Amino acid sequence: MLNIALFGPPGAGKGTQSKMLLQKYNLTYISTGDILRKEIADGSKLGLQAKSVIEKGGLVSDEIIVQLIEKRIVDSTNPNGILFDGFPRTTVQAYILEGLMLRLQSSLTCMISLEVPREELISRMIERSKIAGRSDDNKDVIQFRLQEYDNKTKPVAEFYKSRGKYVQIKGTGKIKDIFASITDIIKQTLRKTWINVVLYGPPGSGKGTQALKLAKKYNLVYVSTGKLLREEMKNNTEIGHRAAPYMEKGEIVPDEIAITIIEKRIEANPDANGFIFKGFPKTIVQAYILDGLLLKLNQSVSIAIGMEISTLECFKRLSARGKTENRRSYDASMELIINRLDEFSNRTKAVGDYYDKHSKFISVDGHGTEDEIFDRLTDTMDKALLQSR
Repeated sequence: MLNIALFGPPGAGKGTQSKMLLQKYNLTYISTGDILRKEIADGSKLGLQAKSVIEKGGLVSDEIIVQLIEKRIVDSTNPNGILFDGFPRTTVQAYILEGLMLRLQSSLTCMISLEVPREELISRMIERSKIAGRSDDNKDVIQFRLQEYDNKTKPVAEFYKSRGKYVQIKGTGKIKDIFASITDIIKQTLRKTWINVVLYGPPGSGKGTQALKLAKKYNLVYVSTGKLLREEMKNNTEIGHRAAPYMEKGEIVPDEIAITIIEKRIEANPDANGFIFKGFPKTIVQAYILDGLLLKLNQSVSIAIGMEISTLECFKRLSARGKTENRRSYDASMELIINRLDEFSNRTKAVGDYYDKHSKFISVDGHGTEDEIFDRLTDTMDKALLQSR
């Protein structure tokens, strides 16, 4: 789930930005102010209790707030996450929010604070009172609300700073520019999420090139069974000797060899944010093996991206590579290239079906320039990161 707290003093523009965030990310909206005003309009028991406090610019009791928020979350139909506007306002409420998120088996993704000069805040709220007629936007109440913010709400920033989840942005300027800054922060935060990617496609689809670029962009560990095996062969290791006959023909190496080198790669990166697997799994059995390897880390495959490309285009690319310094032994002849493409069609293509059944497979067009393909892949990755929260 993508759970965001939009933070800032009264008049900072949280309501305006919230509407845009809700539309973009399809989140459940939790605005304590809006919820309480609705309760007051409905004449409910909670609304009557809160009415006099709100009109003086005070903070409604946590007991009332928690009841309203829990009800809103339970009634929510938006699975992507929650947008909190005006909550938490105290460190006590911050701890309450931690508990609420724990019950949802989730956590707050980030707190984004809109920073606006005091004079601008007062001007905005006075203007708003003329348009909306809000009783809590007269000058005396405005000054009181801003004092309340300074005394009680600012410490919330320190609470989330200590957890590495607090980010400040400039809250003045054009609305669309402020929104762009907010979405940039969300993207950067999501890219810190642990994610394990399988990049899948036929020989010649460009998996190696794109996987390396994705690993760098999302700070993932690149795991290429082909590259690892070539290193073993170059170093004349036992694994290299065992793998050589298969590698020279471009065939799938025995599973026990693949398991050994992948385990070594994972164990060598205990602080990884995740892994991107290129060239593995190549069979249904290997898909089960990868599930088992990641389970040892209490992780799983987050997304499998299939690079869809025509056989003719793959053949052209492999033939062209065979004439360069980057050629592989299995690029040397038409017969070997055809053998590799057949093996993909007969054995590896089913891996896509495996992940599709688990709702983890997404196809991406593999035609076009390197940059065009990369843009498609990053767009797919960003959406996957959002869903993985």
